[in-house]
Amino acid sequence: MSSLQIDELADDVSIRIREFRRTLSRAAEMLRGSTISVENYDPDEHGSLISFTGLSDYREVDRYWVNAPFAFVSVNYDPSANEHLYYVVEPELDELESELLDKLFADIRQSLIYRREMGDEPPEGVLKDELRELLEVYGVEVDMATFYRLFYYLYRAFRGYGKLDPLMCDPRIEDVSCDGYDLPIFVYHDEYDDVETNVVYGEDELDNLVVRLAQRSGQHVSVGEPVVEATLPDGSRAELALGREVTPRGSAFTIRKYADEPFTPVDLVDYGTFSLDQMAYLWLAIENNKSLIFAGGTASGKTTSLNAISMFVPPRSKILTIEDTRELTLYHDNWLSSVTRDRLDDGADITMYDLLRSALRHRPEYIAVGEVRGEEAMTLFQAMNTGHTTYSTMHADSVQTVINRLENDPINVPRAMIQSLDILSIQTLTHVGDERVRRNKVIAEIEGIDQRTGDLDYSTTFSWNPGEDTFRKRDSEVLDEIRESHGWSRSELLEELRDRKLVLQYLRENDVTDYRRFTAMVNEYYADPERVVERVSDDIESTVSEFD
Repeated sequence: MSSLQIDELADDVSIRIREFRRTLSRAAEMLRGSTISVENYDPDEHGSLISFTGLSDYREVDRYWVNAPFAFVSVNYDPSANEHLYYVVEPELDELESELLDKLFADIRQSLIYRREMGDEPPEGVLKDELRELLEVYGVEVDMATFYRLFYYLYRAFRGYGKLDPLMCDPRIEDVSCDGYDLPIFVYHDEYDDVETNVVYGEDELDNLVVRLAQRSGQHVSVGEPVVEATLPDGSRAELALGREVTPRGSAFTIRKYADEPFTPVDLVDYGTFSLDQMAYLWLAIENNKSLIFAGGTASGKTTSLNAISMFVPPRSKILTIEDTRELTLYHDNWLSSVTRDRLDDGADITMYDLLRSALRHRPEYIAVGEVRGEEAMTLFQAMNTGHTTYSTMHADSVQTVINRLENDPINVPRAMIQSLDILSIQTLTHVGDERVRRNKVIAEIEGIDQRTGDLDYSTTFSWNPGEDTFRKRDSEVLDEIRESHGWSRSELLEELRDRKLVLQYLRENDVTDYRRFTAMVNEYYADPERVVERVSDDIESTVSEFD
């Protein structure tokens, strides 16, 4: 047995001995302690855990639970400043409950470590048991409202994100950012845009939070290495900075939250990012192995769109995804997902370039790369030139900017290779009236190199009219290529587009936005398009007749 194994065995024995002694101590103390019967929380029987009567000088415009029955959000509007405030409401503790919570934090940690090592009990049940036993040891009689208030703060600390937990639980928040000590956290809300919150961290607790976020991501952050890019256990992407080394106002972080349920093409049509005509076009293009890049500025929805259109990949086709941070979610049987990795110990980094080279040996038909920024772009275009269908994203705000970035440092893709790219989709985060929205500015098609000028030619197939918030459609070389490859007439091509548009319209009208149901319908269409179109048409006609 090695010295390391002996040390591990000694630690395990020590933990068991401490727990055994603690059990005996508890047994003795319980003889003179209290007995608590834990019931499921019932607000009608046990009373509300929260007391909140609103904020003075504000008008509440929205309220919703983020962790019922423990925490909700009150969104308030200040008319004098023309600003919103995102106000987190959690249980208030009285003096006795606060003292109990401090003592519980000190006593419960070691026992939780032991219980976690000894079995696979659900964390919530383990914590409730430990809380009940400790309260009995203390000899404290508490009602169920107090029990569950204490439970909430313990669970929030040990299993959640502490004070940040309500924000992380809110599905309507896309980004969470902290700019330094004693400064309010800001969030990007899907309805109220950038909003200040009432969540603030002091110096020590913010430093501790940044260190803890790094640790939960399997990373290390320190004064010597103060900046870390991390992926949290739920898949959210975090950029962390510790201390004042690189951020003078103190530790800082930005978390781009990971959506458990990805947006589908129906969602993007509902939000007005794309039209039904554009989605039918993209569906037919993807089915026929046309390569595509989504470009746009920060938060313009590039990755969201990439994930959504990937749901059009035929069910038996092998698709391989490559990302820095796991964001793509597909309901696809033949899908291989890969993520980059920073160096561990004496090993080497595993980069997008490494993963892409490896991917080609898996013989995928479709390759989706989260974002191209450097040398991996050359390999991506080599894959395009050898017959692989590829999708990716880039930071660029126009077709010409995309071309310039691809041709110049640090990407340096030869112009002749860029010809293999079929479609460019440019997205933007903008305003329509007072509403902040994401829109597809243009869908362009790469047509090849102009023999006269030597420049890359491209044409615009769809463009967005900001004044009317509508999309304009033009002729498409890509569709003509698809028509010619299948031997279709012009009317047969239009019928193919019309059928796909009809299916998408049906899914939209029936609110089929779950990505599993959406993909199942697309797969059903691939299996028997005529039967699906007939069923959808009959359903739409019967719905229309009900209102005639």
